[in-house]
Amino acid sequence: MSAELLAAGRVLLTGRGRRRFLSGHPWIYADDVQAIDAEPGDLVSVHAPDQSVLGWALFSSHSRIALRLVSRGKVAPDRDFWLARARAAVLHRRDLGLCGERDACRLIGGEADGFPGLIVDRYADALVLQSGCQGSDRLRDLWLACLEEALERPAASVLDRSDSATRSHEDLPERVEWLRGERSAPVEVLEPARPGVAPLAYEVALLTGHKTGHYLDQRENRAAAARFARDGRVLDAFSYDGLFGIRAALAGARSVLCLDQSQEALERARRNAERNGVAERVSVERANAMHDLRARAERGESYELVIVDPPAFARGRRELEGALRGYHELNRRAVSLVSAGGVLVSASCSHNVGRDDFVGALAAASRDAERDARLFCLAGAAPDHPVLAGLPESEYLKCAFLRL
Repeated sequence: MSAELLAAGRVLLTGRGRRRFLSGHPWIYADDVQAIDAEPGDLVSVHAPDQSVLGWALFSSHSRIALRLVSRGKVAPDRDFWLARARAAVLHRRDLGLCGERDACRLIGGEADGFPGLIVDRYADALVLQSGCQGSDRLRDLWLACLEEALERPAASVLDRSDSATRSHEDLPERVEWLRGERSAPVEVLEPARPGVAPLAYEVALLTGHKTGHYLDQRENRAAAARFARDGRVLDAFSYDGLFGIRAALAGARSVLCLDQSQEALERARRNAERNGVAERVSVERANAMHDLRARAERGESYELVIVDPPAFARGRRELEGALRGYHELNRRAVSLVSAGGVLVSASCSHNVGRDDFVGALAAASRDAERDARLFCLAGAAPDHPVLAGLPESEYLKCAFLRL
C-alpha cells in the first residue's frame, strides 16, 4: 500500500470539538477545528487542544463536515485494519443469509460499517459503489480490494456510480466509471424463497437505475406488506420497478396497479411481473402519483392495500416544513383510497424527517380524511442497512403500516 494511503495529516480540535469527539458522534464540523496540516481526503491524526492523540479521521477541505471519524486511539489504521472491517461487514451479510450467488444486498453502508462516505451494493455478480466524500475517493481502490478479499471472489463487474449531486458539498465532480467488466444489459437478481415468502426475480439497470440501480432498503417491508394483499386489490404508488406490487401479487393479490412517472421504470416493472409469472394480475400506468391519487379518491375508488413510497421530500433541514406538508397531503389522499379494514403502507426516506414528525403527518392525514388509522408497525431499512448508534443521521427510512 502506498504511503499516501496511510496517515498523512494532522488536525487540532477546539475544546468544543474535543467534547463532540468524546460524545461518540463520528462527525466533527469545520467550526470545531482550530488548526489543520493536511491535504483534501487525507487520513489524519486528530488531536485534543493539549496535543494528545484522540484518534484518526478522514479530512474534507470543502465540506462543513471537516472530519469523519475512522478510529479512536493512537494506532494509525493500516491495510489490515481495513481488511478486518471489510470482513466484519461481509460476515454480517452472510449471517443474514444475503450472500447467495444470485442475491443482492448492501455490503458497505458508510459510517455504519466503518467506511465513511462509501456505499457498496452487490447485485448477483456485480458491485456498484458510491463515494460521497474526499476521503472515500482517495481510499476507494484500497477499500474495494479489501472488500473483494473479504468476499473471497472478485466480482465480474464493478461500477463506480458516484454521481450524486451531494458530491458538490465536498467539491467533487460527479463520476460514473466502470472499474471492471463493463456491461449494458441489466443484471438479474433472485431473492431466494424463505418461510412464508416466495422467491422474487427482478432486473437492475446498473447505469440508469436510481441510486446504485435499485432500492435494497425496502426488501423486508415489501415482504411484510404482501401479507395484507391476499385476494385484495392493491395500489402501488411511486412504484419504481414494481416490487412492492409484485410481492403482493405473489402473495395472492387479486389485482395490482403500479403508478410511476418514469416510463423506463414501468417497463422494468412490467418485465419483472412477467419473470415472476404474475403479469396477468399486474398493470402499470404512467402518472404523477400525487395528482393521480386525488383523482382516484374523487372517483370513489378503493383498495384493500395501498402503498406509497415516494422519493425524499426533504434534502435538508430548511425543507422540513414543506416536506411535512407534502407527507400530510399525500397520505390524506392515500388514506381516502383504503377500503374499510384495509391497510396503508406509507414510507419516508427523508432522513431530515424524524419518526415522530412522520407519524404526526400520518395522524393529521387520517384525521383530515375523517378516518381512524391504527399504526401497528413502524419499520426501518432492511438489516443489511445498519444504523450507527452514535449517528442519528444514518437512520433515514420510516415505513409505517396502518390499519384503516
